[in-house]
Amino acid sequence: MNNRSTPMWIPVLACGFVCALLWLERKRPLRDPREPTPNRVGRNIAIGMVTAATVVALERPVVSAVARSVNRRGWGLVPRLPIPEWGKTALMVLLMDYTLYWWHVLLHRVPVLWRCHAVHHADLDLDTSTALRFHVTEFIASIPWRAAQVAVLGVSPRALSLWAKLTSAEVLFHHSNLRLPLTIERWLCRVIVTPRVHGIHHSVVDEQRNSNFSSGLALWDCLHGTTQRDVPQASITIGLPGYRDRKQVTFARMMAFPFVTEEATDRGCEEGPTTMPTTIGESKRRLQ
Repeated sequence: MNNRSTPMWIPVLACGFVCALLWLERKRPLRDPREPTPNRVGRNIAIGMVTAATVVALERPVVSAVARSVNRRGWGLVPRLPIPEWGKTALMVLLMDYTLYWWHVLLHRVPVLWRCHAVHHADLDLDTSTALRFHVTEFIASIPWRAAQVAVLGVSPRALSLWAKLTSAEVLFHHSNLRLPLTIERWLCRVIVTPRVHGIHHSVVDEQRNSNFSSGLALWDCLHGTTQRDVPQASITIGLPGYRDRKQVTFARMMAFPFVTEEATDRGCEEGPTTMPTTIGESKRRLQ
């Protein structure tokens, strides 16, 4: 496999995309902020930088090595299918998104994983910077899952890179505090996760938080009955019920969060549904 440097237009496009989101969510905010923005953004960036360093040092080398190995040996489910290469790449990206849905479900269902993921949900507001706010322990825990995704599906380095870029863009988008025209978002949320839909997932209400697990395509929530769209945005309180004070969500407290035993920490996982719902009313599917 030839190693090629990343084309210059990719980071330029990524930077432009982020800047556009930051500008748009301030011109057309979906929710009013609860905590001063500079404090939050600085904290989220700091948490994200620790996690990004771990991704570069641990996750990327491991998962990329697995992708190169399975690609060289032709391992996995997708490479065995009698379809064109472009079709295999598209299917690999699609199945990576689907298996990411199940990882997100596990983050909410398994107590030890929820402790790591709860740092993301403890943010008192929701905007583009929240997309960076993932605790380092969550990404360390995800390495075996990500390696298994790649190995079982037979994901190539090209498909892995494409999936990572698309997922990163979508995660930034649906965490943004951007108020899209409701008519447009009602159509768009049938295809991908949108800010209003993901805002419901970040609610302090257990039933709402344990819905809308998709990270890319909205299909997976629809398929498994975990879609909820009928919550008016004005009624949503972002965060965790046991952590409503700014002093509880400082950088130091958030970094220690997964290692501290507190009832409020576990509550978000334990009070969630223990099984996946199989049906959902049409009213819950209409975006408010």
